[in-house]
Amino acid sequence: MKASDLLVRCLEAEGVCRIFGVPGEENADFMMSLENSPIEFVLCRHEQSAAFMADVHGRLTGEAGVCLGTLGPGASNLVTGVADGNMDRAPMIALTGQAALSRRHKESHQNMDVVGMFEPITKWAWSLEDEEAIPEVVRKAFKLATTEKPGACHIELPEDLAKRDAATLPIEPQRVRRPVPDDKIVDRAFEMIKNAERPIILAGNGTIRRRASKQLRELVDQTGIGVLSTFMAKGCVDRNDPHCLFTVGLSAKDYGAHAIEEADVVICLGFDMVEYHPKLWNPGAERKIIHIDFLPAEVDHHYPVEVEVVGDLAHTLWMLNQRARKEGLSFDLPSQAQVREHMLEDFHAHADDETEGLIRPQKAIWDVREVMGPADILLSDVGAHKMWIARYYQCEEPNTCLISNGFCSMGFALPGAIGAKLVHPDRRVMAICGDAGFLMNVHEMETAKRLGTKIVVMVWEDHEYGLIAWKQETQFGKHTDLSFENPDFMQLASAFGWAGFRCDDATDLRGTLEQAFAEDRPALVVIPIDYRENGLLTERLGQIEMDL
Repeated sequence: MKASDLLVRCLEAEGVCRIFGVPGEENADFMMSLENSPIEFVLCRHEQSAAFMADVHGRLTGEAGVCLGTLGPGASNLVTGVADGNMDRAPMIALTGQAALSRRHKESHQNMDVVGMFEPITKWAWSLEDEEAIPEVVRKAFKLATTEKPGACHIELPEDLAKRDAATLPIEPQRVRRPVPDDKIVDRAFEMIKNAERPIILAGNGTIRRRASKQLRELVDQTGIGVLSTFMAKGCVDRNDPHCLFTVGLSAKDYGAHAIEEADVVICLGFDMVEYHPKLWNPGAERKIIHIDFLPAEVDHHYPVEVEVVGDLAHTLWMLNQRARKEGLSFDLPSQAQVREHMLEDFHAHADDETEGLIRPQKAIWDVREVMGPADILLSDVGAHKMWIARYYQCEEPNTCLISNGFCSMGFALPGAIGAKLVHPDRRVMAICGDAGFLMNVHEMETAKRLGTKIVVMVWEDHEYGLIAWKQETQFGKHTDLSFENPDFMQLASAFGWAGFRCDDATDLRGTLEQAFAEDRPALVVIPIDYRENGLLTERLGQIEMDL
């Protein structure tokens, strides 16, 4: 068989069910080989979107999502989405074509160092130089991509190598058990928790793995310790659980930040600093920290770790649960319950808004939460709306609110929603975008319609880069000119074959969303958003005082 046939067979052996991408001349052999494979090729309108789809596929399944681009501009277009997936801990593989080996040493058309470009944004990047090495390279890439903590890997296939005869066979994947921590270090962590007066759990991205979430829920049930989650850890503990203290991560001092300030021990589980830097929640480096994660802690002045437990997170939590059951460990933490009560009051404050003309963010999110079931999936793009979703949209289950909070790339949500709907066609899938982020990958409306993915995209329209305006206003008391014009969104929806809805009355919003989900095609819902609430939220959070 040809080397391109072998590569496809290796992907089949890894369990790949679909590849997202835009092909080019240099991966023509690969595309012909894919024609004879059960692997579905999802043709996208831009390589960046393909990478976002692979990113979301990886997050939702735990298996590596795969995206494809050609050499040169095709490969460079993948970069933003690959970097996003890598920093958000999504397992994914980027495949790119490349110029023939016979011309790689000299100046030639679209020839550039693609591997060098991908190295800083992947766990591993490699250019194939020997067709017989394809099985080893593929197996290594997938193994690294899915090994905790997950991330992106890159494989480059030169066009002339793709045509060569290959005699090797795919390497079958073998399940590998992750290492677990030693009993002595878990004993130290448990003793520190047992001797604490006001412990709190700060749950990060690592806790949304299925087994880790299950064990975490058992731990809080046994001990009564409250859980604050980062943006990407939503749903690790059910929002209806009395120990769920909801989300932290806003720069302003929210209720959750007061809870951390009051704690004498902070138990950091699966925590990634890229989401919520310790300088924001431990400015004086005074909190005692237990670091429990798949990987050792990052070295940082504001993250002084007293006990570091490195190993499989779910197993570590199981070990703590065994000890807690044996010793009957439990805490009464009324101040943490007070934090939860304050947050619940905030969530309900605008549930019955009747405004016209502009809709408050709080009301929009309340109605979205009402129409979305426990297993349905909300994706947030990046912008001012992300801050509101992070604070106000809470979840029953892990991986039901996908936020890019590592690399934080605008344009993530629309293509990501397509990827999510392909993974879970039986669930409602909604993307919330600002008008700026939505237009960055608006061309994928055609992809959604062509594939029959019945997603709903809600656009919060404010005619400017709202998050930048919010931050400039907070820092300088004014903002630069960040305004722009938008197309007629209803005509845009019609042009792409989508259903289109415009809602400027808060009392009609929930019904409009239900109507959008009832359509037999993708639907666009546009609302005029009242971002006067941005400054009001900043002002209010800055004045929060709690007697804990």
